[in-house]
Amino acid sequence: MTIDLGNPRVLGPDDADRQVLLADPRGYCAGVDRAVVTVEEALDLYGAPVYVRKQIVHNKHVVSNLEKRGAIFVEELDEVPPGATVVFSAHGVSPAVHRQAAERELKTIDATCPLVTKVHREAVRFAREGYTILLIGHAGHEEVEGTAGEAPDQTVLVEHPDDVDNLDFPADAKLAWLSQTTLSVDETMETVRRLRAKFPQLEDPPSDDICYATQNRQVAVKEIGATADLVIVVGSANSSNSVRLVEVALEAGAKASYRVDDVSEIDEAWLEGARTVSVTSGASVPDDLVQGVLGFLAERGFPDARPVQTAEESLVFSLPKELHRDLKARDLKAAGRG
Repeated sequence: MTIDLGNPRVLGPDDADRQVLLADPRGYCAGVDRAVVTVEEALDLYGAPVYVRKQIVHNKHVVSNLEKRGAIFVEELDEVPPGATVVFSAHGVSPAVHRQAAERELKTIDATCPLVTKVHREAVRFAREGYTILLIGHAGHEEVEGTAGEAPDQTVLVEHPDDVDNLDFPADAKLAWLSQTTLSVDETMETVRRLRAKFPQLEDPPSDDICYATQNRQVAVKEIGATADLVIVVGSANSSNSVRLVEVALEAGAKASYRVDDVSEIDEAWLEGARTVSVTSGASVPDDLVQGVLGFLAERGFPDARPVQTAEESLVFSLPKELHRDLKARDLKAAGRG
């Protein structure tokens, strides 16, 4: 028996069997990083306040930090003063929102994730070609509202595989499916399987719409969750991809899995009897929140985390063209060439 001087808890011989597995990749994806940097750069360039429609990404800590710097988050554009600068969140907006912004003469910066923009373009193309779009996603989610808004009269929402049983279309109906990018890959493919079984004429999008980051984080959590006694997922409650990670971990074999916004939400009772604790985070979570969880575990006798890498991510998205243009003009002026 030994005493850890940094932690007065008595450590027993079984403590040597403990391990902490850390998912890699985890946390920020390219689209989230781009969106957060967009707001930061806009504040530096234009000065506060800069308005943001909805949460720029679904993480309360990110939103709070940006608010401290002068960002003002609003639900709808009628809360934004005419002529002000407004950033559209990473989840995208419908054409109706763009029109409203133009009518109010707002300076807009579109921080929609390029992978979400791709889905919007697919919706426009399918609608133009006369298809009914079966949109797999969650009602009320900003991304779903934005995509459906591209073709509201030709879009039918499918929230769950069982919803397929209630759909009825003629045998010659032109049907295509699209999906919210942050869903469970397995559940989405099950929904598609059921759709195709019922409607053999169903058309696929040009490529899978589940984004690379969502897929990678779900693969990683399957790897670290398969033999885990406990999986801790760092992420906010309104983050679809974070919530899905908890579900995927349990489906992979984890004995328990919980989502926390930060270390303060961990219940020490979760650790009782746990030998393998795995940690990951959603695509909108800054890594300092994960480090806080690892520090909490270390203080309670768990060893340093062992990274488990299942993919490499190197994708980087350029800033929105509106912001890039103004940043370039500022730099030229500063260089005496503006």
